Amino acid sequence: MPETDLFWNYKWSCKRVGELYRAPGLNFYDLIKFIKIYYSSYMIQDIAPSIFYNHFVDNIAAADDIALHFFEGKIFCLYDEKKQVILFPKIKNFVSEKPLYLFSIDNQKYFLLSENVEVPADLSDFSFYTPRQLRDLPLAPDAKVSLFAVFSAYHLWKWYDDNKFCGHCGHPLELDSAERALCCPACKSKIYPRINPAVIIGILNQKKDKILITKYRTGYAHSALVAGFTEFGETLEQTVEREVMEEVGLKVKNIRYYKSQPWALAQDLLAGFFCEVDGDDKIKMDEGELKYAEWVSRDAVELQPNDYSLTNEMMKLFKAGAAV
Repeated sequence: MPETDLFWNYKWSCKRVGELYRAPGLNFYDLIKFIKIYYSSYMIQDIAPSIFYNHFVDNIAAADDIALHFFEGKIFCLYDEKKQVILFPKIKNFVSEKPLYLFSIDNQKYFLLSENVEVPADLSDFSFYTPRQLRDLPLAPDAKVSLFAVFSAYHLWKWYDDNKFCGHCGHPLELDSAERALCCPACKSKIYPRINPAVIIGILNQKKDKILITKYRTGYAHSALVAGFTEFGETLEQTVEREVMEEVGLKVKNIRYYKSQPWALAQDLLAGFFCEVDGDDKIKMDEGELKYAEWVSRDAVELQPNDYSLTNEMMKLFKAGAAV
């Protein structure tokens, strides 16, 4: 991490701890508890001291560079159960056409192989995993970098896989040589990686000192917060107001930005906000989307099984006693 980033992170942290220490009802022991919980939380993109380089470069693959092979949404890799790490094959393991450079982490380059590449017989210990399967496996602290690489690679692979033909004229798309884009040689249209803006919302009930916890009717089974995608023509703050009203029938005030996170599984850029219920706190749950929506006290908040998500960090902050 650059020294300037370290400085500003440190400066922000000191300012935040000072605010928390002055928060009403928070004693010294609560503050120490909060600090221990907060600084033990690392979202999936928090890979420091490693550095992620995502700028576009037309790199040529070397034998020891990482080879990323996706097939039907699954990535080819090896999970070492004993060491709890994720291992990837190298370029030298494959006979392939020119692999596509994706990004680097520190000095390690990562390349994407063609989906129809032949898997070598000497990699019989490797298997195909979905990113969600890898996310749910126990991982050593150092393996976090590999998981972030999987997520980031999946984001780009999904974009390439979904955009093989021009949406305007139907002509096959080609790689742009000057930037990360797909271009149509026929009509000159350009397509850039898909990034969906969405919000995660920590709704607070200040009078009861509770937060609104939800659970989806289908899909992810653990605790969550109200969330949703930004629609055309609205700000992120307006997205917060609309999603809260749609999902739980509440009005909110004092909307304040907390932090953001890339979430590759849905090609999202998540923006976390805290806000407060405005007036009536009776929940009117959207039963088509949610199966649970309740005001929950700090000590009763059930966290997610890992620290990878912005949602979990926001719930953890509230549970730890933070004045969010």
